[in-house]
Amino acid sequence: MAGLGSSAQDTLDRRFMAAALRLSRKNAGRTSTNPSVGTLIVRDDGAGPMIVGTGVTAVGGRPHAETEALAEAGELARGATAYVTLEPCAHHGRTPPCANALVNAGVARVVGAASDPDPRVSGQGYAILHAAGIEVVEKVLAAEAAEQMAGYLIRSLKKRPEVILKLALSSDGKIGRQGQGQVAITGDIARREVYLMRAEVDGILVGIGTALEDNPALTVRLPGLENRSPARIVLDRQIRLPEASKLVSGIDRVPLYVAACLEADPQRRALLERAGVRFIGTETHEGGVALPELLEDLAALGMASVLVEGGARIAKAFLADGLVDRIVLFHGPEAIGEDGIASPIDANHIPAGFRKLREMHFGVDSYAEWIRDF
Repeated sequence: MAGLGSSAQDTLDRRFMAAALRLSRKNAGRTSTNPSVGTLIVRDDGAGPMIVGTGVTAVGGRPHAETEALAEAGELARGATAYVTLEPCAHHGRTPPCANALVNAGVARVVGAASDPDPRVSGQGYAILHAAGIEVVEKVLAAEAAEQMAGYLIRSLKKRPEVILKLALSSDGKIGRQGQGQVAITGDIARREVYLMRAEVDGILVGIGTALEDNPALTVRLPGLENRSPARIVLDRQIRLPEASKLVSGIDRVPLYVAACLEADPQRRALLERAGVRFIGTETHEGGVALPELLEDLAALGMASVLVEGGARIAKAFLADGLVDRIVLFHGPEAIGEDGIASPIDANHIPAGFRKLREMHFGVDSYAEWIRDF
């Protein structure tokens, strides 16, 4: 913005990009194959910078954030700065690319965060802006943006969803007791954080052991966010999931996928299909579901992020195949004892290639998160 030194401008750019990143979380997990992008239109007419337009990718993926922000700004976009958390798209569909929309709106400057790996966009969105004489500043808070939209980036680069492994550990490193169903390890505040995590992903995955022992619903139970529950996925090669389970009974509100092998009982399949269960055919590897192929199928269904919630065997399998991109560990203050199920991982045994991203406390419970660069 006119009159600012480079240091002051850098600080201002980071401030508004941070705000755009916060805005982009509004529709996380609800934008289908598109990422949830945030855009701010900011202008300074001499009295200091002012936000004149805001936009976030709409539910379902369209319209894009830039379109929404420009519509709100109207003529005030001319000569303004646009802050965009992902490189503006450059490919034509039935509507013009966002890069062209920014040009046509007369913005003077575009500040971007993450680069888009989509070959239809990569570098080309910025090229359109450069060619129109617009000042472009790239990679402002790029690492923060990439971490926030990791699902979209991983799906674009690896053709599979981001896999987030979440485990709750007791003080003695256990995740439950065999055959006793759900064991309360963390308190209410931490559980609410888990619900928020669920609200921002495309799918929640568990093994049939967890489904049978815990009979979970795997939904978002936060006031006002109940409709943000993502699809549930159960790895159930032999189709043992009871039709009376909470997962099946809630199918009218939240989709349920069962990953089963071809040899599974066709009558069980037909019974659950009549209840509304959607089946994913799986291949078998060493007696279990072939996970890389399953993830490809989930990506084809439009899923960019999957939260793996249980149990120990499934967690071990994802870790062994090198398919985990993010590890989230909650720690409760109480011990379970020698009859508990040992966690396949803990804070002192994080696989190579991961770096700690953040630590937090939720009441008496602690939280730590690691990510793997891609």
